[in-house]
Amino acid sequence: MNSKPTYTIIAPIYNEIDNIQALYTRVCEVMDSTGESWEFVMIDDGSSDGSTDAILELKKKDHKIVPVIFARNFGHQIAVTAGLDYSQGDAVVIIDADLQDPPEVILDLIQKWKEGFEVVYATRSKREGETWFKLFTALAFYRLIQRITDINLPMDTGDFRLLDRKVVDVMGGMREKHRFLRGMSVWVGFRQTGVEYERAERLAGETKYPIKKMFRLASDAITGFSYFPLQLATYLGFTFTGISFIAILALIILRLAGSQFLMGQAATLIAVLFLGGVQLLSLGMIGEYIGRLYDEAKGRPLYTVRDDLEVK
Repeated sequence: MNSKPTYTIIAPIYNEIDNIQALYTRVCEVMDSTGESWEFVMIDDGSSDGSTDAILELKKKDHKIVPVIFARNFGHQIAVTAGLDYSQGDAVVIIDADLQDPPEVILDLIQKWKEGFEVVYATRSKREGETWFKLFTALAFYRLIQRITDINLPMDTGDFRLLDRKVVDVMGGMREKHRFLRGMSVWVGFRQTGVEYERAERLAGETKYPIKKMFRLASDAITGFSYFPLQLATYLGFTFTGISFIAILALIILRLAGSQFLMGQAATLIAVLFLGGVQLLSLGMIGEYIGRLYDEAKGRPLYTVRDDLEVK
């Protein structure tokens, strides 16, 4: 593309062959209605279902398509990061490929951006087609993050949002491996606001965020923005030290009074197992942080791209 576009749309794609054409069509209808220049960065996150070829075919027909083809699967947050790296627009919109986030809402995000806001996040007022477990865990997650981190993460928001170019540039300098982009976009500051919308059901295919990946994302969010797990180990240490001190005094008094209460090895075994579990849990928390430090120290790139597949 010769001229710098006003808008960039970013869509991370992993095995979304059944959704790509519908996504492209609806995004084109919305963005063409703005009358301004735009580009569509499609990041293929190591797909194996033909999504790569579908993206490259779209590129042949439309110069606005910017294909970014990963050499392997690096994950959703890294794919979005690559989209930010390749984006050129003054305003950048992140949207999922499954069409649960309606492209038509982009116009509302753009309107807020034109009013002077530099981060415009989409807030889910209603979520169609999601189980009670998914809704409950999402609710618990957002409330937990608000309580234990130093960022004011808006409730019921995902990665669907618009970022001003200055925000994208700041986030481009944040290269940590374990990424929680919706938290990072709040952490950077700037003028922020939200737009409510109703989240639709997935158009086709299966969710790319099963429980395991949801847990990993939550772990990245907590360890990336909070020391609470480390502090929890300290709190537990003080708590059980105090309990042990009180228990020792109580046992001395009971023995002096001639009581046989808590005699034998059963009580001792239970106490040892319990405290051992607490110690292992604390070590695990510390290990999570050390593991992340190790990943950062290796200095590897966040992703690798297959330039040999890019259509010129």
